[in-house]
Amino acid sequence: MITALPSLLLTGGIAAAVCFAVLLVLLRTGWADAIAIDIPNHRSLHVKPIPRVGGWGVVPAALLLIVIGAPVLRWIALGALVLGAVSQIDDRRGLSARSRFIAHIAVAGAAVAASVVHIDAWLAAIAVIVVVWIVNLYNFMDGSNGLAGGMAVFGFATYAIGAAPSQPQLSLAGAAVAGAGLGFLILNFNPARVFLGDIGSVPLGFLAGAMGFWGWQHGAWPVWFPALAFAPFFADATATLLRRLARRERVWEAHREHYYQRLVQLGASHVRVALFYYSLMVGGSAIALIAMYLSPIVQWALVIAWYLTLAAVGGRIDLRWNAFQKSRAAVPR
Repeated sequence: MITALPSLLLTGGIAAAVCFAVLLVLLRTGWADAIAIDIPNHRSLHVKPIPRVGGWGVVPAALLLIVIGAPVLRWIALGALVLGAVSQIDDRRGLSARSRFIAHIAVAGAAVAASVVHIDAWLAAIAVIVVVWIVNLYNFMDGSNGLAGGMAVFGFATYAIGAAPSQPQLSLAGAAVAGAGLGFLILNFNPARVFLGDIGSVPLGFLAGAMGFWGWQHGAWPVWFPALAFAPFFADATATLLRRLARRERVWEAHREHYYQRLVQLGASHVRVALFYYSLMVGGSAIALIAMYLSPIVQWALVIAWYLTLAAVGGRIDLRWNAFQKSRAAVPR
């Protein structure tokens, strides 16, 4: 790992610089507003229009370096590019949920087929479902300044470190995506000048899932590793989905029920929410990187313990939210 560190830092630095430069040009020229603009509505946490062009910097910066330095992942990079193109069409013109879902399944299926080494067909089918879920949960969690960008930095940096001893190309790819996320984060951390947009969040979610699966299949890490590297997003999005399914709501529609959204509505600033989630990201990443070198029983015990910790954090937020709702209901109108 120590010998690989200079190349990983260089890769991440180049990706960050390219992403930042592209986005700065889009902002300075006014092209950002023409490409896609996010107009606030009753579900939004922001109050003024913000360009949704973050992906225009993140995706090319990350994918170019992956193609150059990690050719074994070129098919995954191609899948991310396809989903980025589909998402840009959705950002500009709008696509039905069915059309988006079909595209997600097709690309996820192709990525799993290109990466699979030694699992049965039924397990590969489950892997496709998981990758599709990660694509969408990353999109769901892109709603507060610094959150999705921070997850890209911490999550993919964890991939880079975890893969360094055995899969150097996968490690370099992780560094490239983490660096691109950092370049975006500079302009997205409060006050945000750009949002990620579907063109950024969807490919990032796909890369998290597809690279995680590839790493497992090629011996870079155990199957649970991606679930810890991206634990805050997994836990928040999954708990929110299950809660909405239980109420028979349309889960594909925008809402403000994620834990990070509730924290903002409870009065926390975007900065405080981002820093709080960063602490959870660092915790999960540290556990993942340490657990790789422990016995399988201890590994799974740590995974379960961390998710129970996240559940306790969510439960605490739920208690505060319920009390907040009761206090609002008690105020005379």
